[in-house]
Amino acid sequence: MTGLTPSTRYSMTRRPLLNTIILVPVVILALLASAASKAAPPCLPVGLQCEHLVNPIGLDAPAPRFTWRLVDVRKGAKQTAYHLLVGTDSLAVARGTGAGWQSGKLASDAQLVTYAGKSLQPFTRYFWRVEVWDKDGKPSTSAIAYFETGMLNSRNWQGAWISDRNDVDLKPAPYFRRTFKTTKAIKSARAYVAAGGLYELYLNGQKVGNHRLDPMYTRFDRRTLYVTYDVTSQLLAGSNAIGVLLGNGWYNHQSTAVWDFHKAPWRARPTFCLDLRITYADGSVELVSSGKGWKTSLSPIVFNSIYTAEHYDARMEQPGWNTASFSDSTWKDVIYRASPSPTIVAQAMHPIRNVEAIPARSITKINDTVFVYDLGRTIAGVSQFSVSGPAGTTFRLKHAERLYPNGRVDQSNIDAHFRPVGTSDPFQTDLFILGGKGVETFMPHFNYKGFQYVEVTTSRPMELTRDALTGYFMHSDVPVVGQVTSANLTLNKIWAATNSSYLSNLFGYPTDCPQREKNGWTGDAHIASETGLYSFDGITVYEKWLADHRDEQQPNGVLPSIIPTGGWGYEWGNGPDWTSTITIIPWNVYLFYGDTKILADNYDNMKRYVDHITELSPSGLTTWGLGDWVPVKSKTPVEFTSSVYYFTDVSIVAKVAALLGKPADAARYVALAAKIRNAFNARYLNRQSGGYGSGLQTELSAALHWGLVPDDRKSQVAATLARRVIADNNHIDVGLLGTKTILNALSDNGQSDLAYAVASQETFPSWGWWIRNGATTLYENWPIDATSDISMNHIMFGEIGAWYYKALGGLKPDPTQPGFKNVLLEPHFVTGLDHFEASHDGPYGTISSAWNRSGKAVHYRVTIPPNSTATLKLPGEPATHKLEAGTYQFDIR
Repeated sequence: MTGLTPSTRYSMTRRPLLNTIILVPVVILALLASAASKAAPPCLPVGLQCEHLVNPIGLDAPAPRFTWRLVDVRKGAKQTAYHLLVGTDSLAVARGTGAGWQSGKLASDAQLVTYAGKSLQPFTRYFWRVEVWDKDGKPSTSAIAYFETGMLNSRNWQGAWISDRNDVDLKPAPYFRRTFKTTKAIKSARAYVAAGGLYELYLNGQKVGNHRLDPMYTRFDRRTLYVTYDVTSQLLAGSNAIGVLLGNGWYNHQSTAVWDFHKAPWRARPTFCLDLRITYADGSVELVSSGKGWKTSLSPIVFNSIYTAEHYDARMEQPGWNTASFSDSTWKDVIYRASPSPTIVAQAMHPIRNVEAIPARSITKINDTVFVYDLGRTIAGVSQFSVSGPAGTTFRLKHAERLYPNGRVDQSNIDAHFRPVGTSDPFQTDLFILGGKGVETFMPHFNYKGFQYVEVTTSRPMELTRDALTGYFMHSDVPVVGQVTSANLTLNKIWAATNSSYLSNLFGYPTDCPQREKNGWTGDAHIASETGLYSFDGITVYEKWLADHRDEQQPNGVLPSIIPTGGWGYEWGNGPDWTSTITIIPWNVYLFYGDTKILADNYDNMKRYVDHITELSPSGLTTWGLGDWVPVKSKTPVEFTSSVYYFTDVSIVAKVAALLGKPADAARYVALAAKIRNAFNARYLNRQSGGYGSGLQTELSAALHWGLVPDDRKSQVAATLARRVIADNNHIDVGLLGTKTILNALSDNGQSDLAYAVASQETFPSWGWWIRNGATTLYENWPIDATSDISMNHIMFGEIGAWYYKALGGLKPDPTQPGFKNVLLEPHFVTGLDHFEASHDGPYGTISSAWNRSGKAVHYRVTIPPNSTATLKLPGEPATHKLEAGTYQFDIR
């Protein structure tokens, strides 16, 4: 039924759901009163972003993207036209005149617009605003926003790449410094820093900004990132000093593990390039750049490894090393170095930060020299330790996710792939040597770990207090855009654990675990991508990571299983089931944001990838892949799962080709997808029984979820899947790939009650079993006592986080109107759950879907943001309802 009004009242006949007693209900649609609509404020554009960031500086995008949202509480609120202005004069832009570029008034509801003016100039702040016309044709104007360009072209760098004279094997991290003077009033100042390795920037004794681990990990010999900082407030009139502390990061990996990080082709002593651009009030510009005239010395960081830990000897501190009054007469001259790569581009993304401080929950004294701290939850990050004592006193801070029965920390679940040479680089163990200067504080500069417990061992008997140690949860500081809550406390804890694992594995690229590997495993990432996109604003991280894919792809289309990589992963673990990241993640980002740029940027790479699979597998079936990793007990054949993903990849390429206006490509890949589907069904579908393969949960659910089941067989296959799950006592029997499909295949095919029964289990094997046993993050293996593959902070089984939104909340993007321009709403009021609520801040605003039971009635409330619509399908109803923007209440009896 469509065209409903506030007074509309109607009855419907419903088909029964599984295990649910249904009465003939009356649905009352309550809308905002017309009087309230008349009194509502006008439509107002807010939330302005450029390149999906708020007022970013240091952009290199030649044609930046602009987005905004609307505040308009009226029913049917929408934008009918817009006028966007961009210019360098904020007053002129505010007046609507003198803009360097303006779109003109366009009759359009678009809220994502790409710059189409004259070439942008480097080092320039541009102001912009948007005027919109609402559903009644009345205009309103946004506040002024801005963005600032960076280098735009590598030729604009003036600094030299410099380093000290040491080689890759020297352990201590180097300091660099230089002094300079300012003689005029300063208007603004920007520091642009690129590095091979990691760095911290200092001005006049203070660290610049609150980022951690800049720049993000890339394939350094193909693309190096630079970061821009506003340092205006840190410059002084007169004498100034600039300092840089360089760490190894992934550039100069000195730890050894099975992935051969230390054999990366780019490996070298860390290096950096810097331009400090000072603009004076009189309009003149002065550059302070890296080059000769800088001095260098070794720092108290006597060892640093992004993989293992950091060692700090406070006796080697040089107080004031980054201030103008410091004497650097004993320091050495720097040397020039070649740039790590020919491509130096802006890091335009949400940075890594210390996002949350977590005080130790308890301290246990093992003996006079051993103390164990418990944070009460598993995190990725670092510990900060403050203590006083005699010079030379050494503290070993050993980080782990679990304890032995005797109370000591246990690393046996996370150090399996570490291959140390000697004993000088203990795993996840910081070393802190006191300088004997009162209370001293240590926190690693260039490392992070995965842990809940910290065992502190002292070189002499001491008494330590609980507040001496604080944990810091570190991750890419992506904004939260989704919320879920329900009447099931275990479900809520699973959702929180899923988010903690997702964030613990987001450090400028998605990783598998923050302790044992820190690798960008592709399979883990595409499985968890919807989970991340529902809850966090991750587009900037995914766009960066897909650029890493382009850097790593071989000319024939092959991708490694971990990205970025120093070389490992091209020969094992890759294939369609894992490296489908090249198609699935761009497609998911497009669905969530409605932004085609990530599709256009990666289209050629998608084609090369699927074309290579076709060359290897002309029959339409492929055995290239890793398979359903870490299953409960039943392993689906690799040919089955890899062929499913081959079909999925080709289908996505066909859709992208059509979107990008490539009809010949679209037709070719549509035909190829049909060939794969036919070959797959000829091989695996049992048309009599309605089963696939051996009838395993992964086989049945993957065929359903990824669209390989013929339309006339879906209900039969879904019934077979339901019987299989019931035979497994309503528990999962899947691995990584099956966790993506099992809950979705059930919910999307009339088995939502059974899906909820599986998702809410609290006995082995289940997500709830982990929670019952104290998990605060997701594990790598279903048995909590497994002897291998038992990291306690893995995201690979995290699809359940997205399933909450999709099935219980019923929130899905519409592929024909992506970015939640039209929301597909199909909530499932599952038996056994009395309340559920989900919300997602999409490109047009907050979408919310909430329901609760009252006796035999269900009350459902949904909000659709301005300038978007929804297609609602209530459980058991054949008809759908088209909803305009607004808030709606359905009372189902």
